[in-house]
Formats: sequence, structure tokens, C-alpha cells
Amino acid sequence: MSSIDSSVSSVNKEIVVEAPPERAFRVFTENFDSWWPRSHHIGKAELKAAVMEGRPNGRWYEIGVDGSECPWGYVIAWEPPHRVVLAWQLDGQWRYDPSLVTEVEVTFTPIGASGTRVELEHRNLERFGQFEESVRKSIGAEEGWGGLLRLYADAVGRS
Repeated sequence: MSSIDSSVSSVNKEIVVEAPPERAFRVFTENFDSWWPRSHHIGKAELKAAVMEGRPNGRWYEIGVDGSECPWGYVIAWEPPHRVVLAWQLDGQWRYDPSLVTEVEVTFTPIGASGTRVELEHRNLERFGQFEESVRKSIGAEEGWGGLLRLYADAVGRS
């Protein structure tokens, strides 16, 4: 029996960081480039910077070392320091597709005196069609959102 519930069309990950929600939110969003790995890009050029514009309808994109820009999606909701929702517009073959939107929602909940629970849900995976299962496995794998959240937590610790 598969450990993946096909009735659930999302991947969920969480991590606890030792920082108040304001700092946790800031590192995830404004300091996005400080933790996003250079290996995770879709442009032809090597990744120079990963950018998330801090406002509704702000862009979420990469800048290549050659100055090129490659969109990933846009900001759906911007609610500092509690929540950000991003439109992920990469298709099942990791190419930008403006007609495709899946959502990445990240919430920041205070715990204890100085911690924050960061919960990430990448939802609407059924929109990938025939690529749904392969995308679910990829973003749910060690190199996917779980590993990315650990890189993020390391950046929070350095901030």
C-alpha cells in the first residue's frame, strides 16, 4: 500500500524555528535569497538571486548570473508576520507556465516564549495532471520542501 493518500492533493511540511514570527516571516520572504539553494532554478543561466516581492501580486522569480529573469509565480496573499501564499506556476517538467497555478501557503505561528512553527502546504497538485504523482514525490522528497525548510531554519539561526 502506498504511503501517499491520493485523495489529498497537497504536500505538507513544518519546522520549528527559534525566532519570533516577525523574524521568521522576514527571513522566509524578504531574505528569501539568503536560504534558497543555487541548485534550485529553472532558467538557462546559473542562479544569481531568488526574489520574492513583498506585496500582493508581487513577483516571485529568479535572476540569472547573466541578468536574465525567469518567473516562478506571484504573491497571492501577503499578511506579515502570519501568512504568505504564493502562486507556483511551474509545470510538471519544471518550466514556467502562466496558465498553471498551484499554491504554496506558509503560516507562522508563535510557540512558547521565542519560537515559531512554520507550516508549509503546497496544494492543488491535481492541476499538474499526468505529472501530479511525480511532482508530489519530488516536492515531498528530501530535496523538496522538507530540505528547503531546513535550509530556511539554518538561515533563521544566522539572522
